Amino acid sequence: MGRLFGTDGVRGLANADLTPALAMRIAQAAVAVLAPGAGHRPRVVVGRDPRASGEMLEAAVTAGLTSAGADVQLVGVVPTPAVAYLIADTGADFGIILSASHNPMPDNGVKLFARGGRKLSDEVEDQIEAALDVELPHPTGADIGRVTHLSDGIDRYIAHLLSALPNPLTGLHVVVDCANGAASTAAPEVYRAAGATVTAINADPDGLNINDECGSTHLDVVAETVTALGADLGIAHDGDADRCLAVAGDGSVVDGDQIMAILAIAMKEAGQLSRDTLVATVMSNLGLHQAMRAAGINLATTAVGDRYVLQELIKGDYSLGGEQSGHIVLPAHATTGDGLLTALLLMSRVVSTGSPLAELAKAMQHAPQVLLNVPVTDKAVVNSPHIQNLVAHHTEALGDSGRIVLRPSGTESLVRVMVEADSGTRAKDVADTLAEAVRSSG
Repeated sequence: MGRLFGTDGVRGLANADLTPALAMRIAQAAVAVLAPGAGHRPRVVVGRDPRASGEMLEAAVTAGLTSAGADVQLVGVVPTPAVAYLIADTGADFGIILSASHNPMPDNGVKLFARGGRKLSDEVEDQIEAALDVELPHPTGADIGRVTHLSDGIDRYIAHLLSALPNPLTGLHVVVDCANGAASTAAPEVYRAAGATVTAINADPDGLNINDECGSTHLDVVAETVTALGADLGIAHDGDADRCLAVAGDGSVVDGDQIMAILAIAMKEAGQLSRDTLVATVMSNLGLHQAMRAAGINLATTAVGDRYVLQELIKGDYSLGGEQSGHIVLPAHATTGDGLLTALLLMSRVVSTGSPLAELAKAMQHAPQVLLNVPVTDKAVVNSPHIQNLVAHHTEALGDSGRIVLRPSGTESLVRVMVEADSGTRAKDVADTLAEAVRSSG
């Protein structure tokens, strides 16, 4: 059996891979690991996205937490970053969000945040996984945990977001695609409160339609609405609203790399970019490296996953980082990727500069990129001398005009082959060569 925790919590097909029994055991183990000997009854914030299985899993983790002696504060359907914020705001010992992010409706996940709303390290996740097979205490009587509802949780989160806004969004018309997910209430409300004219689409979750041909994985939907209405820009969230992608008024896509470039330049101008450094993952486009170099900004790289970005942000005391997928982390305001916060700051830059988003996005030009997923039986093939030598050969041939990244998938039996070059044809040729080598070796 592989590691239970993936790149972002425990995720799988609800009621098949991720059963209520497993969710309950994870919750019980989390109390033992994240709140041992707390000296008080542990308190845990629990939220979820609107997918149907969330109701079942919420009941399961609530049973697990209370049976381990922890008090539970239910916040209902809220964005993942709202749970992270509310953990810190309420002084809770840790928190759980039930969501499979951008995955289709049948999937779900259990994500854990430690005290202060921090994501867990690999080591702590391993401790929780190990505790699943340990007989844990079963309190009785008055020592059993209790359940309350944090009815003003979403209002507190929205107020927090608005406090981070540098300037009002007056005069801006935004289309927001809520993916029929956790952003469906919060995103339109906070953008309107910030002063924007808001057209909300896919903001009517029924438990079954989350991420269904909408949201950040289907940008054509928001792009068509933006151009049809003549809106200034569009924002697209995923199911749990921890990511943000955008489209400009002309319908062109503005991805996470471009958003980071826009925000990094804005923060450098304002003297808010700590050590003039942006943190991104190895999967960010070569164009981001080139754009940051031109702007006098350093670029530090990490493994894929916003928690690794966050670890580097904390380690280096940096102020901005993120992923091409739209997970953007701003430690001054949030402990994890926050799609609503990202959108507010991006729109604020549009308003304050008076420049259309398409113009701001020109700060970064994408290098041609090819990404191939290669099925393998053993992901360790990426470390074989033959593959490493082949990568080194092509890396030397590409020089400064290209880049190669080979990495094992964190959730599937795949090796991801990413190649960037000065032309799409060259990138494809190198990617095909490496993919075939991995396929025949793995």
